[in-house]
Amino acid sequence: MEVIEHPVEKLRSALRSTRNDLIQTYGQYSREERRLLEEGLLPGSPLFSPITVHSDSDWIPSHPESPQDFQSFYSNPYRSTPNNGHKTIYIQTIGSFGDGAGISEQYVEWLRAYCQAFYYGLKVKLLPPVTVASTGCSFRVNNNTHNLQLHAGELLSFLKKKKPRDAFCIVGITMIDLYPKDSWNFVFGQASLTEGMGVFSFARYDDDFYKRSYAGRLKKAIKLKPGDYSVFQGYYTPPITSTLLFRSCKTLTHEIGHIFGVKHCLWLQCVMQGSNHLEESDRRPPDVCPICLRKLQSAIGFKIADRYKALLLWIEEAPSSSAQHLSKPTEAFQDFRHWLSKCLSILEDEIF
Repeated sequence: MEVIEHPVEKLRSALRSTRNDLIQTYGQYSREERRLLEEGLLPGSPLFSPITVHSDSDWIPSHPESPQDFQSFYSNPYRSTPNNGHKTIYIQTIGSFGDGAGISEQYVEWLRAYCQAFYYGLKVKLLPPVTVASTGCSFRVNNNTHNLQLHAGELLSFLKKKKPRDAFCIVGITMIDLYPKDSWNFVFGQASLTEGMGVFSFARYDDDFYKRSYAGRLKKAIKLKPGDYSVFQGYYTPPITSTLLFRSCKTLTHEIGHIFGVKHCLWLQCVMQGSNHLEESDRRPPDVCPICLRKLQSAIGFKIADRYKALLLWIEEAPSSSAQHLSKPTEAFQDFRHWLSKCLSILEDEIF
């Protein structure tokens, strides 16, 4: 295992910038906000840790990239920034999300509310769900996993036509596996920064996905016919568990981060780290490091404490008294809850 630990001064420079105007903007943070951001860069910080590379199959060894500091992010002429006419993130579900309509609606509402807390200051709205057939996309059977897959690029073309005029971005989510082109085995998701859209699958976040017993595997060979979407009627979707919800929230917020122009993080452990496989994805924390936090804050304009409180409220809020609503499975979020409380204790000038 390799630990990537940058010198503190390099991290500080990546956070603050070397441009006078950006240094002055950094000075507008409160004393408590600067304390949170800068103490997180120190070795042994209880809040932010160095990145660990466990094998050559991890993202960093297999996808060499240059680190993006705050100044590089801010200076990028192609990055997307919400404005008064475009301050809404739209989520489009594709296909079924659970064993029944009630479960599907509850699950995507949890995702919507989490995303709205994560990108505090923006609205997140759900578009009416669509069937696979209505997208008109190509599909296939994966030769390795023997499960159905949808063409990610063609789903993006569908989303482009559906994008509302007031959208900052539109993201499609599905429980069906994706592939970007015939020569690729699969892809977790695909996004376009310039078009403000992305599509992501949560299928592989089922713990049983890679097992022979996975219920989504086709039991017998079938010959697919282009345009015959009947194979997706009643197609298996994973049960909604706390782990699946946790992984889905991380993926959704990670990919939307790219639409803002935030590149894969190479500074500290961060939800914006790249991921090649599920084990590596599970190592990523659910929130951003100080450097990526400044990127998002500069684009949206939230108070850091308000954002953390919104995320904490999402985890802690009492379940609805309505019998039609399921209790939110937040067991996998408890370490995150403690972490948020520690961050807030700094922002509220407490000792922890």
